[in-house]
Amino acid sequence: MRDDLKIGVVGATGVVGREVLAALYAQDVPAERVRAFGSERSKGLDVEYGEDSLEVEQASAEAFRGLGLVLLATPAEASRRLAPLAQAAGAWVVDASNAFRGDGAVPLVLPGFNTDVLAATFKGRVVCLPGAITTAAVHVVEPLRTVFGVVRAQVTAMMAVSSAGVRGVAELEKQTADLLSGREPEPQALPNRVGFNLVPQVGGFMVNSPWTEEEGGWTLEAARLFATKGDAPVIAGTAVQVPTFYGHGLTVSVQLKKAAPAEQVRAALKTHRALKVLDVPGERVYPMPMLVTSDPAVHVGRVRSFPQAPEWVTLFAAVDNAGRGAALNLVEAGLRLAERPA
Repeated sequence: MRDDLKIGVVGATGVVGREVLAALYAQDVPAERVRAFGSERSKGLDVEYGEDSLEVEQASAEAFRGLGLVLLATPAEASRRLAPLAQAAGAWVVDASNAFRGDGAVPLVLPGFNTDVLAATFKGRVVCLPGAITTAAVHVVEPLRTVFGVVRAQVTAMMAVSSAGVRGVAELEKQTADLLSGREPEPQALPNRVGFNLVPQVGGFMVNSPWTEEEGGWTLEAARLFATKGDAPVIAGTAVQVPTFYGHGLTVSVQLKKAAPAEQVRAALKTHRALKVLDVPGERVYPMPMLVTSDPAVHVGRVRSFPQAPEWVTLFAAVDNAGRGAALNLVEAGLRLAERPA
């Protein structure tokens, strides 16, 4: 990392933004080289940075001048507005939203999977990241693709309310309190009541489609990522909002190109550095969202195969959506990107 690198974190008061600051601090980036940005509403607030604090500035073209790297932990509409401003100011930009994931001119990078993209020649100074579910699913599928070949993966994602940011967390807190007090709450940030409920919709629906943007994103992002490997298994499924605060869980059913027993699948998963295999169900050892918090690895377990369909294997995975699913990818991609010549 360059000694003169100055980093801007936009969305610093949000769920992911705070994790980005924690990750930068863990990388020993001095506080004087980090600036925190937010909306006009957040201007003037203080956010923690280790034992120090940073005052939140309003994000603007002028404020970005002098920065070498801008990390966007913002909603898509804000990223579309701010990324060009940061780029024009001369910064490298990494975006964690879905604003640019469908733009083939903007590299899509998943650290630990196709990080070499960051050293390749591309137009502009902006790169984007996949979402948390794609991150987990691709890391799970990759060692199986390498060893056995993969046709497709079917995912059911159980997504914590922090996927909707601080508003989602606040909504579940309020709904839980209301329901325990005998009051029926009105949903605000989420499409239906999530307190003591499951909602088979995360985000909005795609235009003229039964698929949500979250679900459609998995297929698009996985296709772009696997295209760099020359073999692109299809990833699709259903997103469900569940009444937990942090950590996503995924049931993943994978169709292999050649049949493999569970023990061989488990051995293949153990070879991938991004994964941590927890699979002793008889001793109640398996992935759970509460175990994955602050762990950079994707947890995987409950590996099962089917004698009646030996080419299929089913497993369960968990990912820290704010950490590995967003903030750590932002920081790892950003610091690597900043090594490029100005």
